[in-house]
Amino acid sequence: MKYFMSYELIISEKPQAAEKIAKALGDKTMKKVRDGKVNYYTASYNGKEIRVASAVGHLYILGEKGGESWTYPVFNTEWKPLWKISKSSDYTADYIACLSKLGKNANEITVAADFDIEGEVIGLNVIRFALGKKDANRMKFSTLTKKDIVNAYENKQKHLEWGQAKAGETRHNLDWYYGINLSRAFTQAIKKGTNQFKVLSTGRVQAPALHFLTEREKKIKAFKPEKYVQIYLDGLCSNVELKAEYEMSEEQVKLRKKQLGSKKNDYDDKDIKISIDKSKIFDLKFADKVVSETQNQNGFISEISAKKFKQKVPIPFDLTSLQMEASNMFGISPKRTLEIAQKLYIEGLTSYPRTSSQKLPKELNLDEVLEKLKNQAVYADKVKLVLEINPKLKPNEGKKTDPAHPAIHPTGEIPTKKLEGPEFKLYDLIVKRFFSVFGKDAVRETNTIKIKINSHNFVLKGTRTVEANWHLLYEPYLKFEDVQLPKLDEGIEVINKKIEKINKETSPPKRYTDASIIKELEKRNLGTKSTRAEILSNLRNRGYVVDKSIRVTELGLMLDDVMATETPDLVDEKLTRHFDSEMDKIREGKSTQEKVLKMAKSKLLKILNDIQNNEVELGIRLAKASNIAKAEMGKLGKCPKCEKGEIVIRTAKASKKRFAACNAYPNCKNIYPLPQIGKIETTDNPCPECGSPVIILLKPGKRPWRICINMDCPTKTEYKKQEEISKK
Repeated sequence: MKYFMSYELIISEKPQAAEKIAKALGDKTMKKVRDGKVNYYTASYNGKEIRVASAVGHLYILGEKGGESWTYPVFNTEWKPLWKISKSSDYTADYIACLSKLGKNANEITVAADFDIEGEVIGLNVIRFALGKKDANRMKFSTLTKKDIVNAYENKQKHLEWGQAKAGETRHNLDWYYGINLSRAFTQAIKKGTNQFKVLSTGRVQAPALHFLTEREKKIKAFKPEKYVQIYLDGLCSNVELKAEYEMSEEQVKLRKKQLGSKKNDYDDKDIKISIDKSKIFDLKFADKVVSETQNQNGFISEISAKKFKQKVPIPFDLTSLQMEASNMFGISPKRTLEIAQKLYIEGLTSYPRTSSQKLPKELNLDEVLEKLKNQAVYADKVKLVLEINPKLKPNEGKKTDPAHPAIHPTGEIPTKKLEGPEFKLYDLIVKRFFSVFGKDAVRETNTIKIKINSHNFVLKGTRTVEANWHLLYEPYLKFEDVQLPKLDEGIEVINKKIEKINKETSPPKRYTDASIIKELEKRNLGTKSTRAEILSNLRNRGYVVDKSIRVTELGLMLDDVMATETPDLVDEKLTRHFDSEMDKIREGKSTQEKVLKMAKSKLLKILNDIQNNEVELGIRLAKASNIAKAEMGKLGKCPKCEKGEIVIRTAKASKKRFAACNAYPNCKNIYPLPQIGKIETTDNPCPECGSPVIILLKPGKRPWRICINMDCPTKTEYKKQEEISKK
């Protein structure tokens, strides 16, 4: 390759972003150049020659200085080319080579990676190690639209964002210190305690995250249900069928509150909210009295009331709220949501997703965004409605801000190709949320009909929308239904057709879901907006938690028990939050990398010392946890054929293929084929169609697939179809 002139080299984070930047700046002058296995772009902007080349995410990774070993503690780190550490990342060598060549003749360097901590580290490492430079210009943008790219280029700053860079380097070092040292310490302990070689991993944020999940799991296991009764009236009034629910009197409510007060130790828990439900009767003798005094007795409508309330306009999406809504609406995991949102951003359709902001500043030119969306026929009517409701375009905003990026919003750009599946769902959700923040409060009304039989009240309640307002802008993403009560008058008779008493028990605390765990991590200030989904993914991949309704495995429970008793500092949320706070200070220039890493070494050395002081006993406990987990993780559920054995995962000796079979063999010869590619996760519930075990199949780059292992099950139609497509 020969270079005949000097030029400015612009470095993007991803190849798609490089093309976007070159096209925005170069317009008709842009050309694609092939350098070996990598593309870069040439362009001319106002007579100035430009080359745009990309990294492909992180090209360098932290490693141990002087080579890897199994000794610890170790704190000597250095950045190494990713291709030297990971064979699967060989392709990154071509990107480094291309950037190095282009950097030789460049008279100006500009970093245009994503404007966040990770983007800053990616840019810094390219500048230092691939180009041999100390600094560069910095472009800052939140969307990959032509307007924003040109504006970012014309207003680029003359230096890297050093606060972000130092904070990012510090975070990488902290995570490396904890991950490598603890993994080695646990592995060495197992070896000394049992002479077995087993690798158990944990981390700075992962350990406290697993701990609070374990605390919830313990509460669920220890929960003692309490019996209660609910009583229903099937009635007939003016030829209208009614289904009413018994409601306790205020006197009964007071007695229940008093009862709860006497059980403070059982119920007073910040994670378990106890409220008085007037339909639940815990005094079982009183419940029998209600039935005896209302059975075969007619009543009358004693009261009809209506109460209106406002339903506030939504606020713009930050990453956490987008992940929660996508999980609730579509069942898309937080990690997958981030991947799709990142793709929509790269395609120029939405703004940068890794943001904690709930603000839409005027500088975004919201009127222009709406005008562009109006050009998409599917959104034209909603844009017109937005402008009618809120001509000044003042959005309803949340409190959270982000120094680098606004809330997630559409750019208005028309997709170059038709969006389908999860991509369209997420894009449409983002667009509709953007519309809704310009709406007015909706008005809903709760109607109540009270029926009195002797001295006992039965109640019907229904809530309906009176003024839809922002609902019209956000539909179909409304998770509530209107319930319209019949029009009746006070004083008229209600014929008692039947009194039904249903015996129930209180339920244990709910397990976290993919959506609620992300919110909980944010609430506890554990991890960052960019890493929380990855924390959950790591806990799953290491076998510490399973299922959509997150259950901690035996391995997770025992590992947490070991860490909590032997190394309590490791599961301490306060320590993790403190380090994250210190990294924010580094970003703001109020602290230094050296100070934070020195503190981290001191804390970690104490934890490692605790491990070494009890190494043999600790190793025995860790090995036991690992062995139990291995046995448990292979169990898929009860055998539906013999109902005595367990269906377990086996591997054929000759073919090495995995399959599932009943462990009561040879008495039971029930057997199932299993998918050979992808990781298998167990689930709690058998197939509702055939009773066979249900697994979750995880394939790289694919969404989790929940399938019954019985190939003859009626639910297998879609899976077989997907398998045939993948074979083609």
